[in-house]
Amino acid sequence: MKTNRRTFIGSGIALAGMAATTGLTSAQDIDAKAGALTKHVLPNLPYGYSELEPFIDAMTMELHHSKHHKAYVDGLNKAEAELAKARTSGDFSLIQHWSKQCAFHGGGHALHSLFWQCMAPQSKGGGTMDAYPIMNAIITSFGSFEQFKKQFTAAAIAVEGSGWALLHYRKDDGALIILQAENQHKLSSWNTVPILGIDVWEHAYYLKYQNKRADYVNAWWNIVNWKAVNAFYEQAKS
Repeated sequence: MKTNRRTFIGSGIALAGMAATTGLTSAQDIDAKAGALTKHVLPNLPYGYSELEPFIDAMTMELHHSKHHKAYVDGLNKAEAELAKARTSGDFSLIQHWSKQCAFHGGGHALHSLFWQCMAPQSKGGGTMDAYPIMNAIITSFGSFEQFKKQFTAAAIAVEGSGWALLHYRKDDGALIILQAENQHKLSSWNTVPILGIDVWEHAYYLKYQNKRADYVNAWWNIVNWKAVNAFYEQAKS
């Protein structure tokens, strides 16, 4: 993954290497005052839209990935392009608007890129908890896996409105902590790396579960890709 200094999502997700890009534009493509721009692209899923059934239905997956996530990618590219124009023209009258748009769409792109990787069909290991180092880290930080699961589930269900529940690696002390995110950028914590997350915006579950968010969250545990989560944990520590 390649990022630039205008990417408004935390360095943790950059370390996880999830949000796909095509790299920097060449110097002749942009004004010298603007600086280089990253062309963010929608990542491919590592499984088919129907492969997470019966826990997440194919229609939800298709809409979620091809429409909602794509909109965040487009919004991030637009916002960063507008900030580049502002640098070229020297007109920063809309700096607050486009900075917020970068945070919102950048958060959506990065967290969704993480979300897809944190799931897998059961036929490919989804829901299987092997003896990965992440399991020992969870027990150290939460007392037991069950205590972690209860807290994470409660955090996901209790998100006010739209948002996420996220497991972070904290660099200061190596602890794992559970945080909520409103929308996909508010309540962010610095010096932490998200390594597991569940999207609890209604678009992630409403077609199948309607207003029963708890049912969706409880079903989601059956497809968590612990192999990928462990890999993100190892990357975060490095």
